[in-house]
Amino acid sequence: MKLYHFPPSTNSLKVRIALLEKGLEFESVVIDLSKREQKDPEYLKIHPFGQVPALDDDGFVVYDSTIINEYLEDEYPHPPLLPADSESRAAVRLLEDYRDNHVNPHFVTLIHEYRKPEEERDIGLIRETQTNIGDAFAALETQLQGREYLAGPFSLADIAYMPNIALLERFQVPLDPDFKNVAGWIGRLRTRASYSATQN
Repeated sequence: MKLYHFPPSTNSLKVRIALLEKGLEFESVVIDLSKREQKDPEYLKIHPFGQVPALDDDGFVVYDSTIINEYLEDEYPHPPLLPADSESRAAVRLLEDYRDNHVNPHFVTLIHEYRKPEEERDIGLIRETQTNIGDAFAALETQLQGREYLAGPFSLADIAYMPNIALLERFQVPLDPDFKNVAGWIGRLRTRASYSATQN
C-alpha cells in the first residue's frame, strides 16, 4: 500500500490518521505541493486532478480523502470506524461533509495567509476567518451534547476534524470558552496515538 501525500496537507493527514487507526502499514510517498510535484505527468497518471492524497492499494488507486477513508473502512473493516446502523453511518457522513465543505476551507485560507511573509498577510481576512472557524465549531458543540465523540463511538467523523484541531493553536484560533463539549472532545482526540504520530 502506498500513500501519496504532502505532510502539511489537512486532507493528507486525515488519511494518515485513518491508516494508523486501522493499524495498516503503508509506504509514504511525499508529493511536495510547494514544488508543484502534484502536476508532474507521472503523478497525474495516479491522480488525474493533480491533488493529494491518493492511495495505491496493491494496484487499485483511489483518491479524495473522504473516499479513501470510506474505501479503507470497506476493505479493512477492523477496527470499525463507521457505526453498524445506516442512520448513524449517514450521520457520520454528514459530519464529514460539514468538515470538508464548511470547516476545512477556512483552515486552507489561513494556511495560505500564513505562508506569506508577515508583512504581506491580510490581517482582516485572518481575523474574519478565525471568527468563521469559531462559528463553525458552534454546530459541533451542539452535536457533542451527551457524547464523547461526534457520532457516539470514535469514527471517521472525528478523524476528519483531527488535522484541523492540530492547527487551532498554530493559527491562534480562539474557541468560545463556553464550548465545554468541544473542549472535552478535543482533549480526548489529542490523547490518541494516531494524533500524536501525525504531529511531526
